[in-house]
Amino acid sequence: MSFKLGLVSISFRKHSPEEILKAMKECGLEYIEWGSDVHAPCNDTENLKSIVNLQKEYGIGCSSYGTYFRFGVNEVSEIKGYVDAAKILGTDIIRLWCGAKNSQDYSEAEKSTLFEQCKEAAKIAETEGVVLCMECHNNTYTNTKESALELMQAVNSKHFRMYWQPNQYRTVEENILCAKLLKDYTYHLHVFNWEGDNKYPLGDGKEVWKKYLDCFDGNALLLEFMPDNEFSSLPTEAKALKEIVEETLQ
Repeated sequence: MSFKLGLVSISFRKHSPEEILKAMKECGLEYIEWGSDVHAPCNDTENLKSIVNLQKEYGIGCSSYGTYFRFGVNEVSEIKGYVDAAKILGTDIIRLWCGAKNSQDYSEAEKSTLFEQCKEAAKIAETEGVVLCMECHNNTYTNTKESALELMQAVNSKHFRMYWQPNQYRTVEENILCAKLLKDYTYHLHVFNWEGDNKYPLGDGKEVWKKYLDCFDGNALLLEFMPDNEFSSLPTEAKALKEIVEETLQ
């Protein structure tokens, strides 16, 4: 069992890429997922190249490219721009969103169209040598473990996979069932300690997260948001993540 430890850049939208990378190096995080909204827009090639230089300077690898492309909203052809940007950043993992509403709200016709778009995108990803990963997220088609599995099986491509994160509105037991069901399709995990609308320090959720990690192996664990939204909390959250991994591996 092994894990790569990192951060999602959207945790700190108000801070520059260099500020984020410097802070990551200081607290021992080695991988970053760049967000396409603020830090790494796909159409700003010069900025992307600048980020790559900063990655080299601080010794941080790019685990993934976090986009806000949504199937059912954006045209599939738009994926190519994100693919090109991801390759500049040095990653072949691209995060996307599957739809703009929960799976139970799709009609059969809408679902059929959505799945066809996903299959088309998977073919593009295979040609480009990248992997498109959907989030386990409310208000998307992959809002339940059953619907996420249904999508994975329908697309049936190694280039179309999942992220995993606990659903803060479900029980730990339900989240573990989801993790076990989707583990073979999962690349990266977004890590946070939330319960309903409340956010808590990751250290308070050690025992729960050790149970979650028991379901996975070889994934990147990416801190997403701070419990108090403060940049200064990164060292504490990074320390907690390291401790969770160390204790899980014992």
